[in-house]
Amino acid sequence: MPKFHVQRSISIDASPEKVFEIISDYSTWTTWSPWLCAEPDAKVTVSQDPASVGSTYAWEGEITGAGEMEHLRLEPSQIIEDEIRFSKPFKSTSSVSFNIDRVDDKTRLTWHMRGAMPWYLFWMVPMTETFIGMDYERGLKMLKEWIETGEIESKTNILGVESIGPLRMIGVRKQCTFEDIGSSMEAAFKEVAEKMTQQNMQIEGEGISVYHHMDAKARTFDYTSGFLIPDSVGEIPADFSTWSIPNVQALATEHVGRYDHLGNAWSAAHQHARYKKLKQSKAGAFEIYKNSCDSTPPAELRTVIYLPLK
Repeated sequence: MPKFHVQRSISIDASPEKVFEIISDYSTWTTWSPWLCAEPDAKVTVSQDPASVGSTYAWEGEITGAGEMEHLRLEPSQIIEDEIRFSKPFKSTSSVSFNIDRVDDKTRLTWHMRGAMPWYLFWMVPMTETFIGMDYERGLKMLKEWIETGEIESKTNILGVESIGPLRMIGVRKQCTFEDIGSSMEAAFKEVAEKMTQQNMQIEGEGISVYHHMDAKARTFDYTSGFLIPDSVGEIPADFSTWSIPNVQALATEHVGRYDHLGNAWSAAHQHARYKKLKQSKAGAFEIYKNSCDSTPPAELRTVIYLPLK
């Protein structure tokens, strides 16, 4: 049977003892789970003793499916070994583990999943590793923030299918890796603002980023970032990129909080689109920034993601 192995790591400014204490306690998982972002009302059942060998964490939801985890081995401040048993949308069993290592005055946390797929699904192994890995990255990012600050500045709300547009934007088109998306977009918006100033153009519309293509395997984005402009704006200078869309129906998803956690809302939007069997158009998914990061606390940043539909 084709085997898969997912592994992601993060550095946390806390002791191994504290990291182990939190992860080994299943009652904390609802706080930083990367899957519950899509369905926070999913039913979660934790055993009365949540932090011992034999303790269990079970979930059931329309979007998240159903299954349970069980602690098989707990080595304080070092290793956690679990078994995860999925029952919906399909049955499978995999091993999950956490390696906890002290590195100087911080902790290096590594999250693993190992499993196998039926031979006829061998072609799904790379995709499975990629998307579980992206979930792990989102979860580790939230876990780190919660351990270090006591809170997670991220909340996702599915707004439903809405009418949006027509929209017209001016911006710059860029390509970058997943890891560099934050710094790349920051530079892109700065470049657009400088060019608009040079052209004596006023920035009046909301900020927007359109994703033309995402390569999950190569971990790259092709996107345009800039500002919405009214139809009254005439000819656009050649050194700008433009994008427009007519009035369309789109699945809207709101994210409130740090831009670092926007992946939570994107993941939730795509999961809901699949569950509702909504067919996306090729117009390019986009996000509109409803307030400014220059004058808004990170916890209050509001972004609305739109998946245009056929």
